[in-house]
Amino acid sequence: MEFSIFKKHIQLLSKAEIGGLEAQFKLAPEIRKQFSEQKINAQNPKKAAVLVIFYPNHKGELNFLLTLRASYKGIHSAQISFPGGKTDCKDVSLKNTALREAREEVGIIEKDISIFKEMTDVYIPPSNFIVTPFLGYINYTPKFTKNYEVEALIEVKLSDLLSDSVISSTILSTSYAKNIIVPCFKLNNYNVWGATAMMLNEIKELIRTI
Repeated sequence: MEFSIFKKHIQLLSKAEIGGLEAQFKLAPEIRKQFSEQKINAQNPKKAAVLVIFYPNHKGELNFLLTLRASYKGIHSAQISFPGGKTDCKDVSLKNTALREAREEVGIIEKDISIFKEMTDVYIPPSNFIVTPFLGYINYTPKFTKNYEVEALIEVKLSDLLSDSVISSTILSTSYAKNIIVPCFKLNNYNVWGATAMMLNEIKELIRTI
């Protein structure tokens, strides 16, 4: 998809109904489906937010950004995610959290980002976070600069996400299970699974409405 075409549909996308958990659960690990809203609320989860940044590449094609997290002694070490993180006491809103974290992690200029939609929260059982995704766009090809939290920047063409051929599954071991089969997207030679895949599938279904 061309970025110029995407821009023409921003207003439509901002008002379109989102797929919610039904869309997310199509790419969710089975263990995630065991958590009802009541069970999640009982966990008193920590809050976080991520930013899905849409932008034109040098050919004018619509891209979005994923990151490979740096390796560390933690649950989400070396996983694929959107720029973002937990709320800070200085953040006035979750939207502000998403923008601040994206600036810190990948060097975006906050004032250049236009946020047009909030998506469905995603609960992450291992770390007990509930994450709110925000969709935003920037009118130029940004020069991302990663910080210590990011191992690699993954610039993905939206047309790749929209292809059903990138939906697959993989076997992996996590902090809570060994050798489990999980659904995933295969994007830029990376297996994208878990919360990020759940968010991506809801985004995919939203974009397909235009």
